[in-house]
Amino acid sequence: MLNYLWGGMILIAVIYGTVTGNVKEVGNAALDSSKEAVELCITMLGVMALWTGIMQIAEASGLTKKFIKLVRPVLRFLFPDIPEESKANDYIASNLLANILGLGWAATPVGLKAMTELQKIHLEQGGEKGVASRAMCAFLIINISSLQLIPVNIIAYRSQYGSVNPAEIVGPAIVATFISTLAAVVFIKVTGKREKRG
Repeated sequence: MLNYLWGGMILIAVIYGTVTGNVKEVGNAALDSSKEAVELCITMLGVMALWTGIMQIAEASGLTKKFIKLVRPVLRFLFPDIPEESKANDYIASNLLANILGLGWAATPVGLKAMTELQKIHLEQGGEKGVASRAMCAFLIINISSLQLIPVNIIAYRSQYGSVNPAEIVGPAIVATFISTLAAVVFIKVTGKREKRG
């Protein structure tokens, strides 16, 4: 779907540029954007390597396991349907840690593993295949709202585009993501209660 969307936007830009006599500007913009995209990818690769390395150090030193133990009560509160011994708890905790550190790319693989485990639990509990369970929906909502203490991506973007103080976004990002995560938790608990009543 996205391929059609981007393809359509490019086609509209070319047609509009031709009609208005700005084909040269459209071509220049396309070349400049391509150059910026490559530069941004290189910047993000460096940032990604740094923080993924820090995550590896955290895992090797046992910090990740300590974090998982620390958030167990939170996971029980958010996901009461998940058995305590399930691997899904560890994957969800690792996903939360990666998101809190602003490592969306590191959060994705463990997030997918968490969803796989949640699907297994759903099927074991008699759920229908291809239908998301309440725990799966709750995990997706928490993952999207994603509390972030260090918004690595935004800091890297701001740095790439010449911001005087790229890390200035940290305070507002913490407030915004805290509010979005709080809203997600309230939504999950309210819908959970309604589901039990209905």
